[in-house]
Amino acid sequence: RLRSASSCGSPAVAAMAPRWAAAALPSAALLLLPLLLAVASAGLSGYFGTKSRYEEVNPHLLRDPLSLGPAAAGSRLPAACAPLQLRALLRHGTRYPTAGQIRRLGELHARLLRRPAAAAAGCPAAADLAAWQMWYEESLDGRLAPQGRRDMEHLARRLAARFPALFAARRRLVLASSSKHRCLQSGAAFRRGLGPSLSLGSDEVEVEVNDSLMRFFDHCAKFVALVEENDTAMCQVNAFKEGPEMRKVLEKVASALCLPVEELNADLVQVAFLACSYELAIKNVTSPWCSLFSEEDAKVLEYLNDLKQYWKRGYGYDINSRSSCILFQDIFQHLDKAVEESKSSKPISSPLIVQVGHAETLQPLLALMGFFKDDEPLKANNYVRQMHRKFRSGRIVPYAANLVFVLYHCDQVKTSKEEYQVQMLLNEKMMFFHHSNETISTYADLKDYYKDILENCHFKEECALPKVNITAVDEL
Repeated sequence: RLRSASSCGSPAVAAMAPRWAAAALPSAALLLLPLLLAVASAGLSGYFGTKSRYEEVNPHLLRDPLSLGPAAAGSRLPAACAPLQLRALLRHGTRYPTAGQIRRLGELHARLLRRPAAAAAGCPAAADLAAWQMWYEESLDGRLAPQGRRDMEHLARRLAARFPALFAARRRLVLASSSKHRCLQSGAAFRRGLGPSLSLGSDEVEVEVNDSLMRFFDHCAKFVALVEENDTAMCQVNAFKEGPEMRKVLEKVASALCLPVEELNADLVQVAFLACSYELAIKNVTSPWCSLFSEEDAKVLEYLNDLKQYWKRGYGYDINSRSSCILFQDIFQHLDKAVEESKSSKPISSPLIVQVGHAETLQPLLALMGFFKDDEPLKANNYVRQMHRKFRSGRIVPYAANLVFVLYHCDQVKTSKEEYQVQMLLNEKMMFFHHSNETISTYADLKDYYKDILENCHFKEECALPKVNITAVDEL
C-alpha cells in the first residue's frame, strides 16, 4: 500500500520598472539598477516556488554576491574543532523553461496576437503582452542560463571562503552530477568558481555522472508507477486548480486580457505567472507578464506549486521520501569513512564531495529527515489555514539550493563521543537538529536519531512494486 498523508476531499499589480529608469540614473546609481529592478518585482518574487531566485532566501546577495551574510557570523565552532569533510548537495542554478512550458507560453502569447485590433484597444495589459517578444525557443529546454553559471561560481567562492581549510590547494574534490545538461554545466561552473589558486590537485576535475544518487526517483519503480505516472496521486493539486481561489485568479487574468474565461485554465495562468518568474531570474527584469498578478494572486499560485511539490516530492506519500534513503545512507557512509580515517590518523580520502542534482533530489531527502513538516497536510481545501505553513518550496529549494553536511574533529572534549561533531546548512544557513534543537550535534547522536532510516530503509525493497496489479493510489 502507498501511504498518503491524506485522502482527496472535495475541493496588487506588480510595479513595472519605468523604461526611462536606466537613462535617468546617474552613473553611480547604475550599479544599483539590479536592486531597483528586483524591488519592482518584490510583491511577487517571494512566491515563485521552485522557480525562485536564490537571492529570495539570501537577500544580501543582491548587494554583494560574494558576501557570506549575517548568518555566517554566529555559526562558528570552538577553535578546537577542525573540519574533516564537507558533503554538499546542490540544486542546479537558474535555468531556462522546459520545452513544455515554452510551448504553453507560446500558445497563450499566440492567442493574444490573434485578437482583433479593436478588441485589443480597450485592453492595455493584452496590448503590452502582444508587443512582448516571445524569445524562448524549445531548444532551450531547461538548460542552464548564464545566471545559473554565476549562481554556481559565486556559491563555490562563498563556500571556499567559509571553509578555507577544506578548500585549500591540493585537497581532493569529488564532483558528481545528474546526467541532465543543466546539472553537468552547474558542476563545471562550481569548479570554475574555485579558480586557479584553488587547484585541488588538478585544474580539470572530472564531473562524474551518478543518476542512481542524484535522480534516485527515476530508478524507484514504486514511485514512478504510483506517483509520477498516476494522475490520481495529484488529486489535491487538480482539485485546487478547480477550486474557488484559483477560479478567482482565473477570472481576474481573463478580465485583464479581455479574454473569455473559457479560453483560460489553471495551467495557462500558471505559465503566465512562471513567465514573470523566469524573466526576473534569467534577465533580472520585471516582465509585462507580472502586471497580470497581485500579491494575493501570487500566494494562490505559490500554493498550487507547493501542493504539487508536497504530493509529488514531499510528505504526501511515504514513497516520495523513502526513495531518497539510498542518498541519505551514502552521505553517512562517507561520513563514517572520514571518522574511521581520522581515528586511524590517516589523511581524509574525500574531504570535499560536491554533488549536483535537482529540487526533486533535495526535497525528498529533507522530508526523509523530517524538516519543514506541517501539523496538517497541504490540501486543496485548507489554503487559508496553510498561509503560515513551513512547507514553502521557494524557501527550501530555490535555484542553486544547497544542503551541506560538515563533519568536524574536536580536541579538548570531555567525552570521546564529543570528538566528532556535525553541522548542517541549508542555503548557507545553519539548520537546527530535531533531536537537540541545536545547530551542532555529536556525530554519534545524529546517527542514533536516524538509526531506523540508516538500518531499515532499503531502496530496493522500498521501491519494489506490489505483487498485485494496482492502478490507483491507495487511500485517496
